[in-house]
Amino acid sequence: MIETVHVPLGERAYDVRIGQGLIARAGAEIAPLLSRPRVWIVTEETVAGLHLAALQDGLRAGGVDSAALVLPPGEGTKSWPHLIRVVDWLLDERVERRDMVLAFGGGVIGDLVGFAAAILRRGVRFVQVPTSLLAQVDSSVGGKTGINTGHGKNLVGSFHQPSLVLADIDVLGTLTARDFRAGYGEVAKYGLLGDAGFFDWLEQNGPALAAGDAALRAEAVRRSVQMKADIVVRDETEQGDRALLNLGHTFGHALEAATGYSDRLLHGEGVAIGCALAFELSARLGLCSQEDPSRVRAHLAQMQMKRDLSDIEGELPDADGLLSLMGQDKKVVDGRLRFILARGIGDSFVTADVPGDAVKSVLAEALAMR
Repeated sequence: MIETVHVPLGERAYDVRIGQGLIARAGAEIAPLLSRPRVWIVTEETVAGLHLAALQDGLRAGGVDSAALVLPPGEGTKSWPHLIRVVDWLLDERVERRDMVLAFGGGVIGDLVGFAAAILRRGVRFVQVPTSLLAQVDSSVGGKTGINTGHGKNLVGSFHQPSLVLADIDVLGTLTARDFRAGYGEVAKYGLLGDAGFFDWLEQNGPALAAGDAALRAEAVRRSVQMKADIVVRDETEQGDRALLNLGHTFGHALEAATGYSDRLLHGEGVAIGCALAFELSARLGLCSQEDPSRVRAHLAQMQMKRDLSDIEGELPDADGLLSLMGQDKKVVDGRLRFILARGIGDSFVTADVPGDAVKSVLAEALAMR
């Protein structure tokens, strides 16, 4: 069964289609949106080896021709050189404003290709075909696009909504266990930030979901996407509520920077550790009970996920160094860090009123346990 979550943004409204077999019917899904029966696919080597032929077959079955550009895998691809490569390729292919580009991969490809589409001819349409759990539940929905620079993560980009999102649950079966668990960090985040009932559901169903139950996976993706869509509609360009989606990210992005955006720490792993630290900080400030951070970490442990700084291999900066990395985060306003803290599981809020000493104390204690 294929389910649809509609993102009602007026002229920029679109559907997120969730279910099995969507790549095989990609042509039928995308053809009604096209001005001519051809699309341009940008993907990366790992995804291309597993799924590109199937996607092109699915497009062809719906009468849609395609050309493809295959990039290297990894976070390093989300960079200036590869942005230039994508834009130049699309220009070489004479892609027009009314044409359609397909971002076929995880969050790196989705963010990179979405940004290329946003700046090409001042805005070309694109479809997200996310192949990782993280991309299906988070980065493919909401229109955030961008690249990383030497100064930090996602500091260059734009808001550019897709025309359609096709989240094929079947492709999750080809993820490594580590990549799936990393994506699950974003799933758990949704329950923690705004839906205690969903977090209860995850505690009950998470292990079976991780083991491969397709129906449970589809339901987790649907509920996550619906929560994100609801927030994006209220606050498309992150002036207020949308910042809630960054629960765990202020800590997580600093940890990603500290590990050089490398395989030492995947984005979803940083988010999971960041959520645990955000709840620890919330408890330290008397906002939630001490049982809440314990429950968060217990569920992450149940899912065999990274949850502590001690789970990160290699050296890390000291507490002052991590605080300095946080200062480059996009959530800095008037020089003050905005944190997403919690009054309890399912009840988060945004604040800039966080004592630096409390943050440093939480980080120092976490580092001391390494």
